[in-house]
Amino acid sequence: MANLESYFAANGILANFVPEYRARTQQREMAEMIAETISDNHILIAEAGTGTGKTFAYLVPALLAGGKVIISTGTKTQQDQLFNRDINIVRAALNVPVKVVLLKGRANYVCHYHLERTLEEEFTSLNERKYLKLIERYADSSISGDKGGVSGVPENASIWQRVTSTRESCLGSECPKYKECFVMEARKKALSADLVVVNHHLFFADILLRDEGLSEILPTCDTVIFDEAHQLPETASLFFGESVSTGQLVELAQDISIEGIKSAKDFAALPDAALVVEKSARDLRLSTGTESVRLPRSLIIKNTEFRKKLDELLENLTVLSSILENQAERSEGLENCWQRVREIVARITRWDSQAEMGEFVCWVETFSYTLQFNATPLSIAEGFNKQINDSSRAWVFTSATLSVNGDFSHYNSVMGLNPELSSVRAVSWESPFNFADQALLYVPTGLPEPNNSSYTENMVKAVFPVLKVSRGRAFILCTSLRAMQQIYNKLLDLFEDEKLDYPLLLQGQGSRSEMLDRFRKMGNAVLIGSQSFWEGVDVRGEALSLVVIDKLPFAPPNDPVLAARIEKINKEGGNAFMEYQVPHTVINLRQGVGRLIRDEIDRGVLMICDQRIITKSYGKRIWKSLPPMKRTRDLNDVQEFFLNINQIIETA
Repeated sequence: MANLESYFAANGILANFVPEYRARTQQREMAEMIAETISDNHILIAEAGTGTGKTFAYLVPALLAGGKVIISTGTKTQQDQLFNRDINIVRAALNVPVKVVLLKGRANYVCHYHLERTLEEEFTSLNERKYLKLIERYADSSISGDKGGVSGVPENASIWQRVTSTRESCLGSECPKYKECFVMEARKKALSADLVVVNHHLFFADILLRDEGLSEILPTCDTVIFDEAHQLPETASLFFGESVSTGQLVELAQDISIEGIKSAKDFAALPDAALVVEKSARDLRLSTGTESVRLPRSLIIKNTEFRKKLDELLENLTVLSSILENQAERSEGLENCWQRVREIVARITRWDSQAEMGEFVCWVETFSYTLQFNATPLSIAEGFNKQINDSSRAWVFTSATLSVNGDFSHYNSVMGLNPELSSVRAVSWESPFNFADQALLYVPTGLPEPNNSSYTENMVKAVFPVLKVSRGRAFILCTSLRAMQQIYNKLLDLFEDEKLDYPLLLQGQGSRSEMLDRFRKMGNAVLIGSQSFWEGVDVRGEALSLVVIDKLPFAPPNDPVLAARIEKINKEGGNAFMEYQVPHTVINLRQGVGRLIRDEIDRGVLMICDQRIITKSYGKRIWKSLPPMKRTRDLNDVQEFFLNINQIIETA
């Protein structure tokens, strides 16, 4: 590979091609190490602080290497940005003839078969009729079939479920529309591409479920790069486990009724049995009450009403399966429905017996209208390590938050990466930003412990004077939806009493992108959000000058999966709190902190309200993992900091 200095220098190739490019030593060093990793088929865990420019740092060596590359991102939004913007810039700058393909999950592509079937149904909703016409017109003219290309139909519109397929509802090669299939066409293009862009959910769905076609691509792939790799443990847990929901059952029952009308009109027992299963699935959800909860199987199974309704559901599913078996030969659709029923029965039975699940924790999660059965592995380390060792290729894991004060042992342990092997390296590059001058960490005095009933009220009182001196321009990041709503309500009252005219925005008042646009344009808003705004959010400049964190983001210890993992670590002689909970919290906290300083000219205050960062023995380990900003507990220092910022703004 060519000398990378010529690409990353202040007067190099990227500088001459990319407006406002800044040469950074950290970026060049990271690129050189990735190039070496690709050349040697090694494993690199690369932590790059905010502002390093990690995207260019991995794209340049990946495009120059000449082999087949898979890049997996944290979200579909990042996937689109990488494909539509970043790769085009770097490919043009390097002038390399690299074929790049964007591959998404099948639910992102219009399905000709399901669209045609839906068009034949009767609809009462005017919106659905309007949306269907737009989708039909798009499907007739589109090359990709990506639903993102349909203007006028909201991404979350319920109609999409009827005109796209799932792994379960896809008829595969038996489908009468197989030759026209957008998913199959996307797979073909990915097979012949030099670089394939996916997201973590798709990567694991493909590799573990052999679903979307990556299982064919991976064997010929030379390099896999995971961006936002801190998200991998949670995503991998989903796919190394099993889940099935009552929502899937309702959807399946409706599919069976439609297929019955189409292919078995003379057999009334089929739609009747499907309706019984649909009602049974809804009754099971109602048996757990109205609240959204997460409970281990050992606890939920003690609910006698739940036990009764679960037995009824399994019994009704068995009847439906038997009826479908006798009718399956009448159409591919009915055959598919029968196989889906059999798979769901098997999953629920495994969950219920628990004996077959081994090193898994079985639990349920309830939402407004659905209940989900989950079997989650206590550890993904062994399963993921097997994927890595299956064949020789380079693996790169990169994010701004993978270590705890430079120590990667938590991440390595969770992911099954062995740092003792010569082929595995973990390196951290600090942010090029000058945090000592650009940022101030403020932990107020006098607040009670977070579990105190008066905590939120006192926390808001401590935040309010800081909001006044910051002139709004703030994110308030909360660790729960309940706290988020309480803080919003209390601040509304205070703003009204003090006649402050800073706009107060609450997560959920629009999509995340819409709310961020409003926040940027307003210039003096206060946005209160929960998990959605802790990461993947980039607001540069004066509009965001204060980030408030209500509590250290410890996961609830009564969460079924976390509780089981804690028990396992402690039983094996470890200290789950220090080895697992604290490192996990540090990584989450650093993501939230990373929202504050996004550019060389940004300045701002980070306010952490949780006193445990000062009062507890583990607190030092937490704050030492944060960027090296000045620290204070004095509100006067905060006021002086903002006074200086405001003077700079006014004289600019």
